[in-house]
Amino acid sequence: MNILEQEFIKGFMRMCSDGFMQGWHERNGGNLSYRMKEQEVQSIQSAFSYQRAWTDIGTEVLNLANEYFLVTGSGKYFRNVELNPEANIGIVEIDATGTQYRVVWGLINGAVPTSELPTHLMNHAVKKMTTNNLHRVIYHCHTTNVIALTFVLPLKDEIFTRELWEMATECPVVFPSGVGVVPWMVPGGKDIAVATSEKMHNYDVAIWAHHGIFCSGIDFDATFGLAHTVEKSAEILVKMLSMTPHKLQTITPAQFCHLAKEFHVSLPEKFLYEK
Repeated sequence: MNILEQEFIKGFMRMCSDGFMQGWHERNGGNLSYRMKEQEVQSIQSAFSYQRAWTDIGTEVLNLANEYFLVTGSGKYFRNVELNPEANIGIVEIDATGTQYRVVWGLINGAVPTSELPTHLMNHAVKKMTTNNLHRVIYHCHTTNVIALTFVLPLKDEIFTRELWEMATECPVVFPSGVGVVPWMVPGGKDIAVATSEKMHNYDVAIWAHHGIFCSGIDFDATFGLAHTVEKSAEILVKMLSMTPHKLQTITPAQFCHLAKEFHVSLPEKFLYEK
């Protein structure tokens, strides 16, 4: 069976292309990973090679032991994924201890997974646990307007959440738990992985100050849609702030509560009232 004809592979490649077309993946910016389902692994496992060496992850993700992930490559360009999948993406296996990985398909010519792999895996571990195994996609992209806001808004969960919720009525429905904010940190290391995974216990979106966003979802559509909604709301806020620093009218706490009731979502009270 042709690996590239698998629906999850095609969905992964489409998301890479969609993100690039939005302008969120300049050069080799951003990364994407997908925790494969058991039946997906079984359907293509005959095409895997187990010749490449095990490599330390740099952290321990025991609840991901023996799982397989489709990931983008380090230094690879999202715009090239559809043109040459095997050179730009690959499948990695996690060992029984949750401390090592090895490439079993793709990432040819010595390519390696994204440098953000530890962050992706730590957050997959958290979301697997907190969503009862439902979330399978982790996505990092350089959303222009969100990044711009991290220079002018206080880096606080409550402020970012409230401002983004106010800009578009759908936002409290799409991300009712809010967004977390991680202060600027060097990417690719354990510190940012730990800080992000702490936010992901409570949120599906973490904003990386001066860098971009980190999203989790059940599938490619939900995860891309989440990132798209957050960035669209940020774009509206940037435009509003360019016209005036003061809102003449907005959505009130009582209206948020009415919206939540109608759409059967729960909105944390800490985000409803300005601090």
